[in-house]
Amino acid sequence: MKLSKEHIERLREMLARPGQRIVVVSHTNPDGDAVGSSLAWAEVLRTMGHAVTCVVPNKYPYFLDWMPGIDEVVIFKTDTEGRARRAIAEADMIFCLDFNAVSRLEILSDTIAANTTARRVLIDHHLSPDEGFDLMFSHPDSSSTCFLVYSIVEAMCGAGAITRRMAESLYVGMMTDTGNFAFSFLTPELFRAVAVLVEKGISIPDIHNSVYNAYTEGRARLFGYAINRKMEVIQDGTVAYMSLLENEMRRFQFQQGDSEGFVNYALTIKKVKMSAMFLAHRKFIRVSLRSRGDVDVNLFARKYFSGGGHKNAAGGKSFVSMQETIDHYVRSVREFADEGHLG
Repeated sequence: MKLSKEHIERLREMLARPGQRIVVVSHTNPDGDAVGSSLAWAEVLRTMGHAVTCVVPNKYPYFLDWMPGIDEVVIFKTDTEGRARRAIAEADMIFCLDFNAVSRLEILSDTIAANTTARRVLIDHHLSPDEGFDLMFSHPDSSSTCFLVYSIVEAMCGAGAITRRMAESLYVGMMTDTGNFAFSFLTPELFRAVAVLVEKGISIPDIHNSVYNAYTEGRARLFGYAINRKMEVIQDGTVAYMSLLENEMRRFQFQQGDSEGFVNYALTIKKVKMSAMFLAHRKFIRVSLRSRGDVDVNLFARKYFSGGGHKNAAGGKSFVSMQETIDHYVRSVREFADEGHLG
């Protein structure tokens, strides 16, 4: 990943005037990378003398509750005091982290769009970003937005500017978006960045335990149910999918984030090249897709579920019933295979 010196200088100029009102916003269903990059970048901006508000559309997973500074994040969906609306309306700058289109903010999109004077900066690693940003750090070859934020801070301020608090937040995103350093874009630069974070005093075992070993009993039982009762393998054993209805999730006291990682599990089966997870919400079904090797689920998501993402991790939505969604998926997989995309 190579940052543009011109972009770094432009960002430096944009931030040169102290005391600006800045909002850092991330995507719906914020994950470790969204929250980690937002918290770290907000702290960087505050050290420059800016007033910063972090906003997310809805609640982050409970296993991120321990993260330093997370109490300062305003959750738009439950913000009865209107803090988020005021901060966005009054913002001089809006930083958009870990998403490539304002539409991904869903319930927050109109509020962001209403501020037509704030300068907007994108910091993201997803493919095909929307237009409409004053400055874009769009790097799909970055393993995470947290690694991208680290690289920007290093280029603009030097690694010495990174505090232990920032380091903990950045490591969460680097760890979670790479599947604990098992997915793609695992570059020497990434591991050199991790070394710097360790030098700042972070404890990798503690962070790992806080994120991956802090689930509820209900989540453990839901996982067992999903694997045993809801996982189906098709296409001669090369493709899998799972689905969960709202009443099934309620049986196991489902909380935001409990299905995290479910879609990856089928890929532990030797023959499986592609996996899907269908999660029912009140108005739609969220589709998560994962793959390995050359199977491009970004292409699949764009073609069949009006979504997108990365080559090996993507998603979309379905607005029909669960059975219709599954039937559409099965037909689409056959077509995808016939076109030679499953190897």
